[in-house]
Order: sequence, then C-alpha cells, then structure tokens
Amino acid sequence: MPPDLATLLDFARRYTAAWCSHDAASVADFYSPDGSLCINGGVPAVGRNAIAEAAQEFMSAFPDLQVLMDKVLIRGESAEYHWTLLGTNTGPGGTGHRVHIRGFEVWKFGAVGLIAESLGNFDEIAYRRQLEHGVDPC
Repeated sequence: MPPDLATLLDFARRYTAAWCSHDAASVADFYSPDGSLCINGGVPAVGRNAIAEAAQEFMSAFPDLQVLMDKVLIRGESAEYHWTLLGTNTGPGGTGHRVHIRGFEVWKFGAVGLIAESLGNFDEIAYRRQLEHGVDPC
C-alpha cells in the first residue's frame, strides 16, 4: 500500500533530487534491498546494486541529466510517479543530441516504505529518434 499523499509527494521529491544529484547509489537507496526496476518491459534490475547500475547508465549517457517531477498519483495499491528527463547525450559514445522525454513509473511499496517494484515506461521510439536527431523544434 502506498503512503498517504503528503508522504508520497515528499518521497517523490527526494527521489527526483537523488536522480538530479547524479549519485546512482542514492537513487537505489529508495528501493527495498531486493527491490526491482523494470524499464519498458525489459529485464528487471533486481537489488540495489543492479538498480544503481541502471541509474548510472542514464547518468553517464547524459552528464547534464535533469529529472523533473511532473505529478504523483495514488492508484489503489500502487503509486504513479510521472517525470520528464532532459539531457544531452555527451557521455561515452554519445551522439551529442539533446533529449526531452516524459515517462512514468508505477511503484509498489514494501513493508518499510521503500519501493519494492517499479515498472518504468517511456516512449522508446521518440527517445531513440531524439538520440539520433535531437529534440524536435517546436
């Protein structure tokens, strides 16, 4: 069961700050020791070390990574964390292009108030297009 809305908002703000700190271990600390993060239906990262590695991949690919919290919703037994990721792909092997993608994570919480399971989703086609060509001008 997710925490009450005020506690959830505080948790989500701190989670966002952890992403923006570029400290992958601090992101992983929001997960239960055996928690999991699955992105777009891929192979889940299970455990804090694996979650930190997954976070570090984004942080390395986008040294200027910024994550913005868009909204947080309670949906029955889970919560949804909606976010925007901004950054320039200048990490090792990067394309040099900026990306601006939105997505969300569906969180299920464990007994100690940490994320037991996160199912992350974003438009991978738009992401790959932006990696190759940059953000579409508006």
